[in-house]
Amino acid sequence: MKARAIKFFSPEDNVSVTKKPQEKPKPTGYISSSGKLVLPPKTLEELGIEPETAQFKIGAQQGKRSLKYLYLIPSTDENGTFPLTRSGRGYSIPLELILRKGGVDFENTKFIFEITLFNYDDGVVGFELALGTEEPKPAYTGKPRGRKPKNAVVA
Repeated sequence: MKARAIKFFSPEDNVSVTKKPQEKPKPTGYISSSGKLVLPPKTLEELGIEPETAQFKIGAQQGKRSLKYLYLIPSTDENGTFPLTRSGRGYSIPLELILRKGGVDFENTKFIFEITLFNYDDGVVGFELALGTEEPKPAYTGKPRGRKPKNAVVA
């Protein structure tokens, strides 16, 4: 047999491929019909937030007309921060006027948000809240594009 006709294996070829464990879902919360950001106790525990002492600066992307993302930055200042208030089982932050000015129709639509962590400044970890609705995206009803299917009857 010629030397060129032999394929050699490496030890890595003999290692079985394991599936990655599924990522756990991101922490979530919702906006109540009265305009409050509601954070359930499970979410607060997952994020490591102490609800009794937590204060947040709240912001949005500059130059955007409607709110798609809210940013919560932990702060120790008393001025310009929003505290968590106890409401029902969880904790909330009242933001009725800010949400209304940002074009969030919380009275007629239930908004939920997923929370992701990001580095803000000098080692401060902030929270990005991506707003979305519970309703599925509506089906596309526009004009069909592309070639017609072969089995289509031409009129």
